[in-house]
Amino acid sequence: MTMARKDIAGSAARIALAAAACAGVAGCAGSAETPPEVGDEPFERVVNVETVRLEPRALDRTIRLVGVVQAMQDVTVSAEEAGVVRSIVRDKGANVQEGQPIFQLDDDILRAQVRTAAADAEFAREMWERRKRLYEEDGIGSEASYLEAKASVERTGGTLEALQGRLDRTTIAAPISGVLDDRMVEVGTMVGPGTPVARIVRIDSVKVVAGVPERFALDVVPGATALVSFDVLEGEGFEAVIRYAGAAVDPDSRTFPVELTMPNPGRRIKPEMLAAVTVVQEHLPNAIVVSQDVLVSMDYGYVAFVVDGEGDEARARASRVEIVTSQGNDAVVGEGLNAGDRVVVVGQNGLTSGDRVRVVSPSNQPSSRD
Repeated sequence: MTMARKDIAGSAARIALAAAACAGVAGCAGSAETPPEVGDEPFERVVNVETVRLEPRALDRTIRLVGVVQAMQDVTVSAEEAGVVRSIVRDKGANVQEGQPIFQLDDDILRAQVRTAAADAEFAREMWERRKRLYEEDGIGSEASYLEAKASVERTGGTLEALQGRLDRTTIAAPISGVLDDRMVEVGTMVGPGTPVARIVRIDSVKVVAGVPERFALDVVPGATALVSFDVLEGEGFEAVIRYAGAAVDPDSRTFPVELTMPNPGRRIKPEMLAAVTVVQEHLPNAIVVSQDVLVSMDYGYVAFVVDGEGDEARARASRVEIVTSQGNDAVVGEGLNAGDRVVVVGQNGLTSGDRVRVVSPSNQPSSRD
């Protein structure tokens, strides 16, 4: 039993000595290795951007208005003589020419009166000719009879003329050429002078009426041209000319009225349709134009980022820009950008001046489509 204990104690001592030796060897091995040193150069980020190359282009500054179409002529036809409608010569929707009959009134009584008046006028004329010959050539008869015969001719002639005019007006004729857009009476309707019977509109050409804000009073003048379009005629535009500009501003809407005239081929444009009117305010033939999305707002104004250099040397430069005017999403730059500049159009919001950039899109595309 004593020998066994001694053997166990000796074994434990040997194990402890071996562990210590291993620990010492490991420590020596670890102290022999040197950790890698960190480089002295600071980190510099590279930002991916897309650019376009600026090219001057033409731009029109425009004024956009909403107008309403009106017929070039819109006439309500009224009866001028009393009577019963005997026949409808042309019905609703027909094309009529100026002077063509559209209704006929009953004219039997007036025709009889005209025949009577014509006979009276003929008798008076014959009596006048006889008395005139006797009085002027032969000296027979009195001056009173002579003057009475003369007055009778004029009186009966006037009566005949008046009755003939009334008879003519029993035929209701079109006062203008156009479309018979509405018929307001039927056969058998009794009408009197002033009774509306029809409506005629002329739409081979039309006019567009719009209100212009007073701030454009110096830009919208008679003779100026405009482009007119309609939702129902998608993709089509019509040239129109401003024929009239109001002399006074409406105190409620602060606008003044304008009227434009334009042709209406095929009569597709109808009165009361809404029209989009674009008036050219100013033509800029060689403008530096960028999208307003390109501009970055700063405390002191707007900047655009321009890429200088190529490849690994490409860097962003913030250029303060002066906006002359804007049209829609386009901004016209007066100073700060030049033709040929590569302007950042994607990625500009995260840039600072001097950042390294990697251009991931061609830079030879125009800044905006014409």
